Amino acid sequence: MPRGQASSVSTREKPRVDAVVVSDKDNGRHRRSAYLLLGLLIVFLHGSWSVYRMQFANLPLPLDAEQAGKRGFSEASALKHVKYLTGLGPHPVGSDSLDLAVQYVYAEAEKIKKTAHPDVDVQLELFHTDIGANRLAGGLFKGKTILYSDLKHVILRFVPKYLPEAEENLILVSSHIDTVFTTGGAGDCSSCVGVMLELARGVAQWAHGFKSGVLFLFNTGEEEGLVGAHSFITQHHWRNSVRFAVDLEAMGIGGKSTLFQGTHQWALESFAAVAKYPSAQIAIQDIFNSGAINSATDFQIYLEVAGLPGLDFAYTDMTSVYHTKNDKIEHLKPGSLQHNGENMLAFLLHAASSQKFMEDAHEAKQESVEQKKAIFFDILGKYMVVYPQRLATMFHNSIIFHSLVILGMSLLMGRCSVLVSLGISCLSIILTLIFSIFLPVVVAFALPHICPFPISFVANPWLVIGLFGSPALLGAFIGQHIGFILLKKHIEQVYSRTKPGLTGNKMDYIVGLEAERWIFKSGFLQWLIVLILGTYFKVGASYIALIWLVSPAFAYGLMEATLSPLRSPKHLKVVTLVLALAVPVVSSAGLVIRMVDVMVGTIVRADRNPGGLPSWLGNVVVAVAIAIVVSFMFVYLLSYVHISGAKRALIFVLCASFGLAIALVSSGIVPAFTEDISRTVNVVHVVDTTRMNDGSTEPLSYVSLFSHTPGKLTQELMDLRGEEFSCGRNMTIDFATFTMMYGCRSYKRSNTGWSKSEVPMVHVESDYATDDARRTVVSIDTKSSTRWSLAINKQEIDDFTIHVDSNKLVHLGGKSEVDGWHTIRFAGGKSSPTKFELTLFWSSNGTHASAKETKAENFSPLVKLRTDVNRVTPMVETVLEKLPRWSTPFGKSTSPYTLAFLTALPINI
Repeated sequence: MPRGQASSVSTREKPRVDAVVVSDKDNGRHRRSAYLLLGLLIVFLHGSWSVYRMQFANLPLPLDAEQAGKRGFSEASALKHVKYLTGLGPHPVGSDSLDLAVQYVYAEAEKIKKTAHPDVDVQLELFHTDIGANRLAGGLFKGKTILYSDLKHVILRFVPKYLPEAEENLILVSSHIDTVFTTGGAGDCSSCVGVMLELARGVAQWAHGFKSGVLFLFNTGEEEGLVGAHSFITQHHWRNSVRFAVDLEAMGIGGKSTLFQGTHQWALESFAAVAKYPSAQIAIQDIFNSGAINSATDFQIYLEVAGLPGLDFAYTDMTSVYHTKNDKIEHLKPGSLQHNGENMLAFLLHAASSQKFMEDAHEAKQESVEQKKAIFFDILGKYMVVYPQRLATMFHNSIIFHSLVILGMSLLMGRCSVLVSLGISCLSIILTLIFSIFLPVVVAFALPHICPFPISFVANPWLVIGLFGSPALLGAFIGQHIGFILLKKHIEQVYSRTKPGLTGNKMDYIVGLEAERWIFKSGFLQWLIVLILGTYFKVGASYIALIWLVSPAFAYGLMEATLSPLRSPKHLKVVTLVLALAVPVVSSAGLVIRMVDVMVGTIVRADRNPGGLPSWLGNVVVAVAIAIVVSFMFVYLLSYVHISGAKRALIFVLCASFGLAIALVSSGIVPAFTEDISRTVNVVHVVDTTRMNDGSTEPLSYVSLFSHTPGKLTQELMDLRGEEFSCGRNMTIDFATFTMMYGCRSYKRSNTGWSKSEVPMVHVESDYATDDARRTVVSIDTKSSTRWSLAINKQEIDDFTIHVDSNKLVHLGGKSEVDGWHTIRFAGGKSSPTKFELTLFWSSNGTHASAKETKAENFSPLVKLRTDVNRVTPMVETVLEKLPRWSTPFGKSTSPYTLAFLTALPINI
C-alpha cells in the first residue's frame, strides 16, 4: 500500500512540475528576443575590436629630447635619424645611397661616443667584410647558396671601464641599414636603426654600472639573404664574445614592436619583468616556424650559425606596404618608436646589469633549446605571461584527461541515448565547419568575375567582414541549426519513452531546451579536439584552445549544471554566455584580428611566380581562414539563436552586410587599391642573350611588366596605351630565381639604356672526364653587375665548387635543391669581384642531352644566369611614370632590378 501510494504521487506530481516550467503561455514569453541576441552579437564584435585596439593600437605618447632626459629614450630624436635615412631614398647593397647611410650612422655613433659617461669604454668600428658564403640549408635557404662581398657595418660597443671581463660577455643588439631597391624603408628598417641609435645614446650614460657589455650592430646585406649578420658572426673578432642576441625587424611599418621569437624561458621572463608596454605573441612564432610566412630575419643566423639565445622583435602594422614605395615615414604612427625604445632600454639595462642573466646565457650554450622553450603572450598589452613548455604540456594533458573522464562518465550514465546525442553534436561541429567554409568560398570564387580586381579588399580590410565574415557566420548558423534539428528529433524520441506525460508544445519546448544545451556543449568538444591536436604537435598557441575550453565549461558548470537528472532543462542564461566568452575574447580576439589583417596585407605579394597562382586563390585563403575563425569562435553564441526569435533578423542582418560589401567592391565605390596601399607591379628592362646560343648574334631586348598580386594587368594597361605592350601566358620569362608565368612585354625603345659591354659572359674553359666522372670548368664574368643569380640544374649536376681569385669560396657537399635547381645568389659592394670560376661535377644519372633535345622548348639548360643593374632605362622610366598611382614596384632578394641581363649555358656543351 505505501509503495503504491508513493508511485501514485510520483506519477501525478511529475507532469505538474513540468507544466509549471513549460506552460503554453510561457512558451512564447521565454523566447529570447531578436534585439537581445543582436545586441549580444554587437557586444561580442565591439568587444573584440576594443581588445584589438587596446592590445595592438594603444601606443605611448612620444617624448622629445628634453622630456626623455639624458638617460631616457626620445622618439623625437630617433625620428630625426629615420627622416634622414628615408630621405636618401632606396639604399640597397652596392648603391651610393647606402654608402651615405652608413656614413651617417657612423657619424652619429661618433657623437654618442664623445658624449658617453666618462667611466664607459666606447669602441666604434666601420667593419669591412671579406668575401663569404651563407650555407644555411633550412627553411627559406633550402636549395640556395648566398654569396657576399665588400659589405660595411657600423659596430658600437659599450663596456664599463673598470670591469675588463665585461668585454667577453656581450649582449648584441642588431638591425640592418640597407633596404630593397624599391623603397626608402621607413619601417624596414630605418625605424629600427633610429631606435638603436637612440638606445645607444641612453646606454652610453648607463653602461658604467653594467656587469656585461652591449654591442650595437648596424649591418648591411640583410635584404640580400641575411648576409650582413652572417658576415659579422663568422668574420668579426668580437663574434666569440657575444652571449645573447636581440634582433629588431619590421614586417610592415610602425605600431607595436612585437616579440615574436624567443629561445629560452629565462630570457622571456627577463623581458616580461621589465617591459613597460609588453607585446608578445608565440602564435606568430608558430606561424613563422611552420613556413607559412616565407621569410627570415637575422635572428635565424644568430640562432643557427652562432647558437646564441635571444629575442626577435618586429613591427607588424600595415604589412601591405612591406618592401614597396609606401613604406614611408608618413605611415609611421606616433608612439611606435617610443614603444620599442622604452621596452628595449628597460630590457638592456636589466640584462646588462644582471650577473644571473649572463650566467644563464652561458649555460644556454650547453642546453637544448627544446628543453627550455616557453609559452609567451601578452594580455591587452599590459601584462606578459611566460611559463615553460613542459608545464604547458603537463597542464594541457591534465585538462584533456579530466575532460575525457567526464565525457566517459556521462556516456556510462546516459548510455545509448547520450552516445547518440554526442554523435549528433560531433556531426553538428562538422556541419558548422563545412557550411561556414562553403559559403564564403563560393563568394571568393565569384569575386574575380564581378569586381575590377580579383583581390578587392586589400586597401580596406574591413570589407572582409561583409564579404567573407557574414557568409561564414550564416553558414555556421545553418550547419549548427541542422545539428540542432537532428538533436531535437533524437531527444524527442527519447523523451517520448522516458517522459510520456510530455506532449505537444510542452514536449517541443523541453526538447528544444535540451538540444540547445547539447549544441552549447558541442563547443567544449570542438575546442577539446583542437587542444589535443595542439598539444600533440607542441603548438605554442594551444593555450588559446585551453582558454576557449575551460572558461565556457566553468561558466556552464557554475550557472547551468544541475545535480538532479529529473529536473527539466531551462533556457541558457545570458550571464552564462557573458562569463563564458569574457576571458577568451580578452585573451585572443585581438590576436585573431591582427592575424587576419596580416594575412590580407600579404596577398599583394603572394604570387611568387607571377601568374602562377589562380586569381581566386588569395580570396579563398582569406575566406577559409575567416570561416574557421567564425565557426570556432561563434559556436557558443550561435547556440542561443535556435529557439529564439532572432533567426530571421540574424539572416537579414548578415545578408544585408554581405550585399552592402558586394555592392561597394563591385561598383568600385570603395577602391581595391589606393596610392598608400598599392598593387605590386614590377617593370624590368630585360636583355636576353640565351638565344645567342642558337647562333643569333644579337641579344633580345624588351621591357617586361608583371605583378606579384594575383590577377591580370588589364587595368594597368589602360594607362599604358601607346607603349605597345602585349600580355599573356606566352610571355614567360625565366629569371633564374623565379619564373614569370604571366606578364606583358614591349619592344618599344628597348635598345637604349644599356650596352653590349654589360652583357655577362658564361664560357666553358674545359670539359673532361676522369674515372668515369665528368667535370666541366666554367668561367663567369658578370661585367659591371655585383648582384646576380645563378641556377644550376641538379638533374644533370651532382655537385659544384666556386673559386674567386684562386680561393675556393664554395666547397663540395651539402647542396640541396628545390624543383631540380640549386640557386646561387651574390650581392656585394662596388669593390666586389665580378669574375668567378665554377667547376661542375656531373651526375652519373644525368641525361647528357643532345643538341637537338636541348633546342626543344621544354628542355632546361645546364645553368642559367641573371645579372642585375640598378639603373632605370628611358623606356622603364616612361612606363613607371605612366603606371597608375595605385601601383608600386615590389622588391625582395630574388627580384631583378629595373635592368636585368639573362644568359644560359646549354646542356650539350
